[in-house]
Amino acid sequence: MVEISSFVASPLCGLTLAQLGAEVIRVDPIGGAADVNRWPLTDDGSASIYWTGLNKGKKSVTADLRSAEGQSMVRSLITESGPGGGILVTNSGGREWMSHEALEQVRPDVITLELLGGSDGSPAVDYTVNAELGFPLITGPVDHAGPVNHVLPAWDVICGLYAALAITSAVRRRELTGVGSRIRLPLEDTALSIASTLGYLTEPQVNSRSREATGNDVYGTYGTDVSTADGDRFMIVALTPRHFRDLVQLTDTGEAIGSLERALDVDFSLEADRFAHRSVLNALFGKWFAERSTDEVASVLAASSVLSGRYRTFDEVVASGALEANPLFAELDQPGIGRYLAAGLPATFDGEQYFVGPAPQLGVHTPVTHTSGVGSD
Repeated sequence: MVEISSFVASPLCGLTLAQLGAEVIRVDPIGGAADVNRWPLTDDGSASIYWTGLNKGKKSVTADLRSAEGQSMVRSLITESGPGGGILVTNSGGREWMSHEALEQVRPDVITLELLGGSDGSPAVDYTVNAELGFPLITGPVDHAGPVNHVLPAWDVICGLYAALAITSAVRRRELTGVGSRIRLPLEDTALSIASTLGYLTEPQVNSRSREATGNDVYGTYGTDVSTADGDRFMIVALTPRHFRDLVQLTDTGEAIGSLERALDVDFSLEADRFAHRSVLNALFGKWFAERSTDEVASVLAASSVLSGRYRTFDEVVASGALEANPLFAELDQPGIGRYLAAGLPATFDGEQYFVGPAPQLGVHTPVTHTSGVGSD
C-alpha cells in the first residue's frame, strides 16, 4: 500500500494496516510533509516523537511531487506493486496525476481512499470539525460559559481506523470480484456518523432539545469524580443496580439512601433516578471519600464491583510500571529517539501480539534513480 499523507488520520490508517501485516510505503515530498517536525519533539529538537510514532513499520520514499519524474515514480509504486498492491491512501487529494481515474487507466483494479476534511471536500481538521458539531459546548465544568476543546483528536483517530477498515473491505471485495474501489472518507462525515449513532444528533430531532452539559457526571446513569483526604481524585461509575448497592455499602450510606428514596419518592435502582438526583448523591458519597486516604479508597474500591479509576498524569502512568507489565508494549529502538516501550497492535490473534519495527529515516527507501532533486509539494 502507498500512503501519501500527513498529520493523524491517514498515517494512522497506514500504521494500523502495517501492524496487521501489510507492506506500507509512505511517500513524502523531499524534506518531508507538513508533519515531519510536528510536536512533541525530543528535548534537543532533533526528532519528532509524533512522526516516528505514527510511521512505525513503514517504508519511506521521498520525491519531488511537482515534477513529472516524481509523479511517474509514485504512480509506478502504486500500480506495479503486484496482486496484493495497487492501493493508495491519501489526504492530499485533488491532484489529477494520482486520481482514481488516472490510476485505473493503468491498473483497473486499483483501490484508492481519499481522506477529506469537510463533507463537501473543503479543508477541515479535527478541531474545526469538533467545534461545528457541538461537543465543546457540553464539555468541561457546567458553570463554564465557553467551549472546551478535547485534547484527544478523536475524530482523526476514528477516521483513521475507519480508513483501515474500508481498505481491508475493498481488498476482500477485489479478491472476490476483481473489481477495484474508489473510497471517499470525509473527516466531518466520520464525526457526524458517530454523533448520530450515539444519539447526539437524534435527540434534537426526536425530543426537540440538545444533550445537556453534565461536567464530570456521566450522562443518564450515576458516575462522578470524588476527592480523597490526600487531594487525589477518583472517577467512580455505578452503571448497574449491583454497582450502586456496592457503592452504598462501602460508603455506609444505606440508611441515608433509604431516607432519600422515601423523601423524594424515587428508586435508586433505576438509572434515571440516579441521574436525576445526582447532585444530592454526589454530596452524600463525596463526604465519605473526602474523609479517607487515597490508599484506603483505592483498597475499598478494588474489593467492590464499583467501576473506578484514579486520575493520573501520563508521567504517573509510565512511572507505575503499567507499560512493563502489559504485553501490549515491547522495547523499540527508534533512531533519533532512543529506546522506549512502544505499543503494538491492541488486538491479539490466537494469543499472539503483533509489533512492527521503528519508523524509517525519511526517504531511506527511495529508488536510487529518484533520490536527486529538490522541491516540495
